[in-house]
Amino acid sequence: MTTPTMAAALDAAGRGWPVFMLGRSKRPVANCDDCPRDAHDPATCGHLTCHGFYAASTDPDRVAAIVDAVPGGQLAVRTGALSGLVVVDVDPAHGGADSLAELVRCQLVPRTLWVLTGSMGQHLYYRHPGHDIPSRPMPNRPGIDIKADGGYVVLPPSIHHRTHRSYQWAADRSEPVEMPPPLVDACQPPAPAKSPAVRADAPTRSGGGISNPQRLLTSNLNAVRNAPEGRRRTTLYGVARGVARMVLAGAIDQADAVAVLTAVGHEVDQSARDIAAAITGGFRDEGIAA
Repeated sequence: MTTPTMAAALDAAGRGWPVFMLGRSKRPVANCDDCPRDAHDPATCGHLTCHGFYAASTDPDRVAAIVDAVPGGQLAVRTGALSGLVVVDVDPAHGGADSLAELVRCQLVPRTLWVLTGSMGQHLYYRHPGHDIPSRPMPNRPGIDIKADGGYVVLPPSIHHRTHRSYQWAADRSEPVEMPPPLVDACQPPAPAKSPAVRADAPTRSGGGISNPQRLLTSNLNAVRNAPEGRRRTTLYGVARGVARMVLAGAIDQADAVAVLTAVGHEVDQSARDIAAAITGGFRDEGIAA
């Protein structure tokens, strides 16, 4: 006999929405013994229920097997580009109702397919715009989360583990509509604050056999600016060692050296902690306490 959860899972898969099962408590099902943490790429695992939303599928036979494997669990859909979905998750317990009212007033959330959640919140379904929309809290909107790339939401008719209420599609069930550009913009992370550019006239002086210390300093700082993402912290460490040698040669004061290295680290969006660690490590390895 086809259960309501099975019927809902197959319906979602038929829409092209990859679905998977959560445990009763809305948590992903534990990996099997063959899938210890970080043992392999989750996307290539192939097991029915391991690695959370990476197990999601639209294949009807696989979907049926996933649902059968977790009796009593909660049905979920993977959001993001893979499903073509962005879901605005409204949590009234954390101010979401007021935030939603403001979004409606600003005409950011047009009428669309929606779900009344088991916690009496709402899931508003929109079509994914085709470029990265991270799953994250919506900036400056308490109680509003964006479920998109890297996320998932629970689907009806799942039962909320605390309230024991079911998730329900709205009576006027329709199709997800396109996100208006202002809503797309509101879902994006705020632009990082730009640090002031490093002065071209950072104080240097000739000495220690360095013929043009200003040019050497600029070259070092540009190496950090031009480093590819993922190599910037390592590059900053190497540059810190080079600038530390300029300090030892008397070509630049230590305080000025730390200041320009810190500034260029912020310029390439490194955290204050990583910047400090790179500079301290570089200076220490050249025999200077930073």
